[in-house]
Amino acid sequence: MKVLVTGACGFIGSWFVRKLKEKYPKDEVFVMDNLSYAADKKRLAGLEFEFVKIDIADYKRSLSFIKKAKPQAIVNFAASTHVDRSIVNDYPFIHTNILGTHNLIKIALNLKIKKFIHISTDEVYGEISSGKRVRFSENNALLPNSPYSASKAGADLLIRSYMRTYKFPAVIVRPCNNYGPWQYPEKLIPLTILKLLDNQKTPVYARGKNIREWLYVEDCAEGIVLIMKKAK
Repeated sequence: MKVLVTGACGFIGSWFVRKLKEKYPKDEVFVMDNLSYAADKKRLAGLEFEFVKIDIADYKRSLSFIKKAKPQAIVNFAASTHVDRSIVNDYPFIHTNILGTHNLIKIALNLKIKKFIHISTDEVYGEISSGKRVRFSENNALLPNSPYSASKAGADLLIRSYMRTYKFPAVIVRPCNNYGPWQYPEKLIPLTILKLLDNQKTPVYARGKNIREWLYVEDCAEGIVLIMKKAK
C-alpha cells in the first residue's frame, strides 16, 4: 500500500510512521512536512520513506508531490497544535489547520484517493464544567474554546461537508492528550519534568482542579494504523 503522511516529523506522526513500518514493512511511505519548530526529521531515522519539505497550504507544490506519489491513502497529521501559541498568534493555525487541510481535501478528491484519515483533537468538544456526564462521544456538539481547537473544528466540519456533499472517503480521528518520548517540551508533561529536573516551580493551570485524559503516544499511533487499514 502507498501511504502519504503529512506532518510525519512531528510527535504523533513520527510514531505513526514507525508503527506502520513495523506492522506493514512492505508499505511505501511518502512524507510531506514543513519542518516547523516542533518537527524533527531525526524521529524517522532508520526508516525507508520519500521525503519532501512542503507546507500543506501550498496547493501547487502539494498537488505536484501527491500526483507523483500516487498514494492510496493520505494520513493528515500536519497542524499547528499548541493552545497557548494560538492565543498569542492564531494566524498559523488558520493557515495550516484550515487552509492546508482544505487543500489536501481538494487534492485527494480530485485524484480519487481511496481513504483520507484526518487527525483532529478531542479539544473540539470544549470542556465539561460539572455534572454527571464525564465523557464526550462523537455525537456531542463541537464547542471549541481556543483559536487552536476552533481551527481544528473548522477543518473537521470542512471534511464532514465533503463527505456528505461529494461522498469523500474520510475518517476523522479525535485523540485525547498524548504523551511519550520525543514530545516537544512546551507540552505539559515534558515541561513539568524539565522544570522539576532544573529545580524550578511547575506550572498550574487556573486553580489546578482541571482533569485531563491522557493516552500514550505509541498506543495512539497503533490505533491510527488500525483505523487506516480497517475503518470504513
